[in-house]
Amino acid sequence: MSVDADQDDRDLEGELASAEAGQSGIPVDAVCVGCGRTRVKRASLEELDQPDADPTTLEASDCTSFKHVCYPCQGATWWNPVAVLTGLLESERGE
Repeated sequence: MSVDADQDDRDLEGELASAEAGQSGIPVDAVCVGCGRTRVKRASLEELDQPDADPTTLEASDCTSFKHVCYPCQGATWWNPVAVLTGLLESERGE
């Protein structure tokens, strides 16, 4: 899934703007393997094992897990991508 639909009334833009999302990379919705929390995180294409991919057509199912901070788990944990948030990516680029 690479659309921003069905997000249970979450504020995806707010999550992306928070420090918890990270500072660089493309926006992905991901699940922490430690606590099961779903949040917007930024991950580089290299971290997702897709260094040459076009982020606007990238599917979450093609991406690998990546390490990122999980505040409830109190440390760096693995996150499984469930969606590449192309809508947020395009709005950041001004498209």
